[in-house]
Amino acid sequence: MNQLSQTVLKKIKDRKALVGVVGLGYVGLPLVKAFLKKGFAVTGFDVDKSKVDMLNKGKSYIKHVTASDLRPYMAKRKFEATTDFVLMAKMDAILICVPTPLDAHRNPDLSFVLNTTETIAAHLRKGQLVILESTTYPGTTDEDMLPILERGGLKGGKDFFLAFSPERENPGDPVYTAENTPKVVGGLTADCLTLADALYAQVVARTVPVSSTRAAESAKLLENIFRSVNIALVNEMKMIFEKMGIDVWEVIRAASSKPFGFMPFYPGPGLGGHCIPIDPFYLTWKAREVDYQTKFIELAGEINTKMPYYVINKTLEALAEEKKSLKGAKILVLGIAYKKDIDDQRESPSLKIISLLQQKGAKVDYNDPYVPVSEGHREYPGMKLRSVPLTAARLRKSDAVIIATDHTCYDFKFIVKNARLVIDTRNAVKKPRKNVVKA
Repeated sequence: MNQLSQTVLKKIKDRKALVGVVGLGYVGLPLVKAFLKKGFAVTGFDVDKSKVDMLNKGKSYIKHVTASDLRPYMAKRKFEATTDFVLMAKMDAILICVPTPLDAHRNPDLSFVLNTTETIAAHLRKGQLVILESTTYPGTTDEDMLPILERGGLKGGKDFFLAFSPERENPGDPVYTAENTPKVVGGLTADCLTLADALYAQVVARTVPVSSTRAAESAKLLENIFRSVNIALVNEMKMIFEKMGIDVWEVIRAASSKPFGFMPFYPGPGLGGHCIPIDPFYLTWKAREVDYQTKFIELAGEINTKMPYYVINKTLEALAEEKKSLKGAKILVLGIAYKKDIDDQRESPSLKIISLLQQKGAKVDYNDPYVPVSEGHREYPGMKLRSVPLTAARLRKSDAVIIATDHTCYDFKFIVKNARLVIDTRNAVKKPRKNVVKA
């Protein structure tokens, strides 16, 4: 290690390094919390002034990072949030946790990452460690970010240090947090890896160093493609078994009794969250550079993408059995978060289901105890809904109730008792009921 690397390493190990986290969302904020708990001073950067103002008032907008998690550190001047990116020059380590969505043509949209990199480059100084955590395709860190950061004359691996360490945040998980989930780390050079690994070793239970930033980028893609493909498999089996009169949930339970060679995955109304619906297409796009068509990945994406349409068709058929039309029908969607017991709506299949129902002329309301307002979505800019109370009267006057998210707090016996028709996409109602249709 050169002298500069050794100086930075000592700062990290003494926990004197100033940590900057860019992007204070579902990934960035838990990371802030993890570093604060281990004694680091942290500055959070975000372009959203409303988020910054809330945090500086000791309030949180994320369910699993509470206000009480942050207030003690604000009182000790260990944490502040800011929209002033000039302060990046003071940071010793800068962790990038910004969105990596798809564009309208399902191609990677790296604008958030590259714009952040441009901002860092404008304030870059010797000795800084820059780490990308946002999920992306192999080559983003060394091909796309490095040239931007080196424009000012500083050299990566010598004057500043660059690494990739994929986030593994699982919102709402009561067991695995940012602190106890192993952290994959890949560096541009050996010194970059040493410093990034040392930084995360201060706050997580175990680090998993790999040979390069590309290996680390690829590891995250494999994790989520694995899930996407297996979810697509059980979604397809659900549709096949439904035609055969077989309960896919019973089949999964039976198969799960095998103690080796099988891992259960569960069907649903579609994929949600910031990773699984998006990440596979990052590799699909990058694979074109090496003239390879990712047929398996694309097929899984196709199956998962059509699941909201399957739910709509099952709803339409069930209403037709009652001699009712979907047009003009009153539909209540239960759950707009993408999975149970969280407040995260990103890429939620409920949004697609609501949009499709509205296009077909249905009158749609939703209830979600964790999401009082649903608006500001990139794909559904005109959608602005408020959660309605879940009452017996509302259930009775709805033509159909769609269980899209099986929050633990829902009383499904109460729901089935009062609803005329229930479309269950999550196997929330275990026993057969005359007014319940599985979808």
